[in-house]
Amino acid sequence: MKLVKMSIAAAVLLGASAFAIDNVKVDGDAKLYYLTSDKGAGSDLFNKGSSAADTALRLGVTGDLMKGVSFGLTGYAVSTLGLENNLVSNTFTGAHSAVSPLPLTTRPNVEDEAWMGEAWLAASMGKTTAKLGRMALDTPLAFSETWSIVPNTFESIVAINQDLPDTTLVGAWVGKGNGANTVGSIAGAGAYSNTNDLGIDGIMGENARFGTFMKNGAYAVAAVNNSFKPLVAQAWYYNVVDVADAYWLQADWDCQLVKDAKLGVQYANMSPKGAAVTLVPTIKDSSAYAVKAAYNGVQNLKLSVAYSEADKDGTLQIANVATNNVGATAQSKLYTEAYWAYGYVGKAGAKTVMAAGEYNAGVATLNAQYTNTDGTTVAGDMQEIMLSAGKDFGPLNATAVYLNTELNGGNSYNTALAMLKLKF
Repeated sequence: MKLVKMSIAAAVLLGASAFAIDNVKVDGDAKLYYLTSDKGAGSDLFNKGSSAADTALRLGVTGDLMKGVSFGLTGYAVSTLGLENNLVSNTFTGAHSAVSPLPLTTRPNVEDEAWMGEAWLAASMGKTTAKLGRMALDTPLAFSETWSIVPNTFESIVAINQDLPDTTLVGAWVGKGNGANTVGSIAGAGAYSNTNDLGIDGIMGENARFGTFMKNGAYAVAAVNNSFKPLVAQAWYYNVVDVADAYWLQADWDCQLVKDAKLGVQYANMSPKGAAVTLVPTIKDSSAYAVKAAYNGVQNLKLSVAYSEADKDGTLQIANVATNNVGATAQSKLYTEAYWAYGYVGKAGAKTVMAAGEYNAGVATLNAQYTNTDGTTVAGDMQEIMLSAGKDFGPLNATAVYLNTELNGGNSYNTALAMLKLKF
């Protein structure tokens, strides 16, 4: 691996005392993911041609440079450990690069990669904090997807203020990202398009390289209010320069009428503009709403149901614009999002029902989820059944997942996923 790229974090750690860096904290994890599926003609579970695997290493360092000023560094490295030559024919993440031209079946070796996923400075004064550099983001329509073996991150500036009672104000500029993002192509010539045909997750661009976010970056502002204590309300506005305006409204209520019940509602809209409209005159606004009810009143048991509906004419899907929004792999923050089959609930015309349950059985944490989407005018219908079991063995977490998926009324197929994560 190109671990030399991670030496920055090591140097900071080793030099902490010399430079009077305080409160230094180090954490990390190592992961091994394996997936196999019988989707497609001639595919069988556990066959090399229908399986994918990867390993990933994360090392993070944070500390205080002086009073009110802190830093953070996070390095990532991914390797197939040569598994693509023996047990699998694909990688999990697209962060790998190709040794020779695609398709993968004609090129059995892929490159290991290492990069700095985070490298930021933060300064606080009073109730205002500003953070700039390379970092993970968690906003409704542009965020780091953490479900895969490695997340996408951004180069941005974020300011947070809490002077107003029970209110958090957020302002952000997003300049670059390393997500596999094809939305930029809608904006026409000069837009950055970070794509990769390797990997099954559709998140990362080749080499995990960073490029201009969309056409010319994006601005975001938000307000999160908790004046009425059982209710958290948030409103987000995005100006994706020369591509689209978007907003997201959400309210989550810890219901007092029924003990341990929670209700939520979401509404989002994306309105193309500028170069996007010039290039694709037929492009149309997209919108969706979702509602959710959850109940945690039984010991060790969590239950939830949700419904969402997207308008029939939308072009972009109500999902992450930082990854493959145009394709069928971008994750959505809508309550109804599936466990694995992303790219459906936010598509035009989608009507989705989701029901989920989690039970801590002691010997393992058991999860079940059912998701059904129909009416989509672009991606077709989707039905997914997910069953999983996870257990912590000290710092090691082991999780096994079974999925049964049906797309567009065709034959259902099975997927098995095994994940090991060692924290240190």
